[in-house]
Amino acid sequence: MSHYAIIQSPKATLYLIAVCALCIWPRASFSQNILNASQAQQSIPALAPFASPSSSALNPAWKLTGLPRGKAPLTEFEPITLDGEGVLQLRSQASYGVLTHNWQGNTPKTLNWRWRLQLPLNAADIRTKAGDDAALKVCVMFDQPIADIPIFQRAALNLARTATEQNLPNATLCYLWDSRYPAGSRGANPYTARVRYIVLNGTETPIGQWASQSRHVSEDFALLFGQESQALPPITAIAVGADSDNTQGSSLGYLGRLHWLP
Repeated sequence: MSHYAIIQSPKATLYLIAVCALCIWPRASFSQNILNASQAQQSIPALAPFASPSSSALNPAWKLTGLPRGKAPLTEFEPITLDGEGVLQLRSQASYGVLTHNWQGNTPKTLNWRWRLQLPLNAADIRTKAGDDAALKVCVMFDQPIADIPIFQRAALNLARTATEQNLPNATLCYLWDSRYPAGSRGANPYTARVRYIVLNGTETPIGQWASQSRHVSEDFALLFGQESQALPPITAIAVGADSDNTQGSSLGYLGRLHWLP
């Protein structure tokens, strides 16, 4: 859904808060000084583990959000031990949910994690509104300068902020595991162009196996938002999620070792 109808779509509003028209966005010329020497020498604030240090519950650093007014059940997020390692289990059942971790610090070089899809959403189609679900996603939110955003999208974003009384992110980049499209597929979310995605594991990846990912966030931002911004904006949050409320399906996946590398 476009920004013009965002007030009528609670899912679109939550997507702007926490997550991820197919279109190839040209790469802009980015400054080579995104990471300068002084930044590289400073420590990068770590992402909190998914499990609470004092119990098996979710770490309070990760905030759970769903659709307002009970529009869909919450996706289940549970820290578990799998293959002898602590990981996050993400289970959706016609549900929606996102875990968001606020984050600010010197711009890191790469975001690393590993994930495993156990039960895919075969009916999902990330290029359509009706099929806009994802069994596994990792998203990065940016404080993109408002002046860089196209004027009509800017107006819709301001309207959404007024209506929701929330400071919605200006730009969100989502990494997906998808069961319909191959790795490398990318574009804009069908509900809002302020959320853009890259499929990292797709039809070519067997389910039930761990896959490791290491992403240069600045390069991916340039690929998807470089037409608008010539420099990497500050990162404000990291989110992980799974949803199947549009297709009314079920999914199961696991995520672990989510961390920054300087």
